[in-house]
Amino acid sequence: MAATRSNAHSRRVLVLHGPNLNMLGEREPEIYGRVTLRQIDAELHRLGDELGLAVDTFQSNSEGALVDRIQAARGNYHALLVNPAAYTHTSVAIRDAIQMLGIPVVEVHLSNVYRREPFRHHSTIADVVDGRIMGFGPESYYLALRAAAALATLRREEK
Repeated sequence: MAATRSNAHSRRVLVLHGPNLNMLGEREPEIYGRVTLRQIDAELHRLGDELGLAVDTFQSNSEGALVDRIQAARGNYHALLVNPAAYTHTSVAIRDAIQMLGIPVVEVHLSNVYRREPFRHHSTIADVVDGRIMGFGPESYYLALRAAAALATLRREEK
């Protein structure tokens, strides 16, 4: 599921949602709540407009499709928000793609992974992202977008 919002903003942010996030609102609402991915994406686009960002969103259950999107972001985006979902704990391929990206990256999770099963405590990407935001439900994404905007601005000013 891809959504692109074309506007005149000079800074572009890519938001990637990993496996099973297309089922938000239905899947384990006691953990993830009732907000749908479509609602999160709509709010990301609205907030992006407010922050002067063009926001593109993409969801896939396929690791390869996520890696392809990360690689394609090189030179086309100023920041990346990524919720690898279950791939957080297993994907060296996503980690390697993020490591060579060269733009600010913020890892996002709806739930606080440290309040969940022990296998969820490990992130293969934690050491290659600029920051991690988790545990605030959908607000995690909105906080991450604000952080990514700030990081992208700082990086641009440094150059």
